[in-house]
Amino acid sequence: MSLAVLRSRALAGMEAPAVSVEVHLANGLPAMNIVGLADAEVRESKDRVRAALQNSGFEVPSRRITINLAPAELPKESGRFDLPIALGILAASDQIPAAALDGYEFAGELSLSGELRPVRGALAMSFAMLRQHADEDTSARAFVLPWANADEAALVTDAVIYPARSLLDVCAHFAAKSDEARLVRYRPVPSAGPPVYPDFADVKGQQQVKRALEVAAAGLHSVLLIGPPGAGKSMLASRFPGLLPPLRQEEALETAALQSLAGSFAIARWRKRPFRSPHHTSSGVALVGGGQGPRPGEISLAHHGVLFLDELPEFDRKVLEVLREPLETGAITISRAARQADFPASFQLIAAMNPCPCGWLGHPSGKCRCTPDAVQRYQDRISGPLLDRIDIQVPVAAMTPDTMAQLADGEPSAAIAARVTQAHARQLSRQGKANRKLTTREIDHHCHLDTAAARLLGDAMQHLHWSARAYHRVLKVARTIADLAGADTVNAQHVAEAIQYRRGLCDH
Repeated sequence: MSLAVLRSRALAGMEAPAVSVEVHLANGLPAMNIVGLADAEVRESKDRVRAALQNSGFEVPSRRITINLAPAELPKESGRFDLPIALGILAASDQIPAAALDGYEFAGELSLSGELRPVRGALAMSFAMLRQHADEDTSARAFVLPWANADEAALVTDAVIYPARSLLDVCAHFAAKSDEARLVRYRPVPSAGPPVYPDFADVKGQQQVKRALEVAAAGLHSVLLIGPPGAGKSMLASRFPGLLPPLRQEEALETAALQSLAGSFAIARWRKRPFRSPHHTSSGVALVGGGQGPRPGEISLAHHGVLFLDELPEFDRKVLEVLREPLETGAITISRAARQADFPASFQLIAAMNPCPCGWLGHPSGKCRCTPDAVQRYQDRISGPLLDRIDIQVPVAAMTPDTMAQLADGEPSAAIAARVTQAHARQLSRQGKANRKLTTREIDHHCHLDTAAARLLGDAMQHLHWSARAYHRVLKVARTIADLAGADTVNAQHVAEAIQYRRGLCDH
């Protein structure tokens, strides 16, 4: 037999389209050519495959070897095609039985010794394989891949995963006459328990800020914390994921798939809300994603979790502006000349900043010497349109050591999370989504104001010169406050609290 066809997967954004790996042996001078829009990593696989075959004790045919990765118009990248290419050469040269390969898909990078190294996107490939066969109403193939990728690939329920440590292990599976030498289907180990987050009990005082974060968690609202150094902004933000409702199965799979695409998946983070905290020197591409073969950025890696931007005014203004669309849509489209990729980006923004350039404005020590113009220029580094999209803006006051010593431990995260979960459940039963995601028409339908509340909100909008967007965001925050109180109608008390959460920078 001089032709072998195996199946693998490429990556295109969140998708993992099927790829046929066709290997043909022909007479002529010994050579190995790879065609099918392969990038440098794939073209280099011929040297890795040749060395891996020889060091595993196989013969590399002294013939002209042509490897086609179909479809030809689909870009192929990374070393995931090493394993199917090596097996294709062995099958085409009758060194392993070719008939048994049809029931499998393969992915894995080969070392020169023949060991299998992990690849990106194993979870996305496993999910796409199962979904394709469900759509086609055919039996799913088994997936052979490196052992290091078994945990993430097996998270897809009903996927048949056969992990291997080397090329020899895979070949022994197809050449074996007994079950002892075959690969064993991987069974994931059950999780030891719910994810663990830092506890709010560690934070003393700051009751107003904790209340604002509770409201933000209940409605999935974005937050800006404004306060001097050491006031506890980073400490509060790092504990915020522990207030959010538990991830549903489909949400957990989405977050794990994005981590897998970035090569950062770890089974210890399964079902744990992502918490991403990029440095303020990060570029726009690092934040939203990109590259020649587009990969997810920080906003996508924070999907269904928290994106924490500390020292917000220190970020480049152009970098911050790229957040405006994802904050509204919950997704990002990365367009390049050769390809386009869509990534989800439904993250919850928690930002922190100092009130002035020196940071000490409003501190009890009175150390601030910044002029009003300097304070205004510093705060103006955050554009009005971006600030308008942040639902809750709350000051974080500094506390003296004597005050902290007299305070008891704070309320534990579990108690706050229980109230958040109840409020979130009310939103799902009423409208099927969190309050943050309500459209204008849905706001009119679900955010009913009594007479006093409507008058108060109208006066505030006129006095504070709010935009229509700010008006609707205050309505959504007020609706969340009402949900925490178990109220069906938004009253003046709920609106008054929501108005206070829009005045963080106005107080400085």
